[in-house]
Amino acid sequence: MVAKTLKEILTRVETWPEEAQEEAAASLQAIEEELRSPYQLTDGDKQAIDRGLKAARDGEFATEAEVEAVFGKFRRA
Repeated sequence: MVAKTLKEILTRVETWPEEAQEEAAASLQAIEEELRSPYQLTDGDKQAIDRGLKAARDGEFATEAEVEAVFGKFRRA
């Protein structure tokens, strides 16, 4: 399904003005580059991981009720 949609869009892109085509190509190239490169953790990422590991070592876990409350906020009706 997704491949078909992409093919349809790419066919339409060929009718766009050249500047718009260049922008589309640059966007797709940027996405492809992100997929090829390993993710580099930022200092903030590393600090968040360390906080999470410390919390786990200290036994700081959410209760089932807390988890359900969070999921309840974002669950689609």
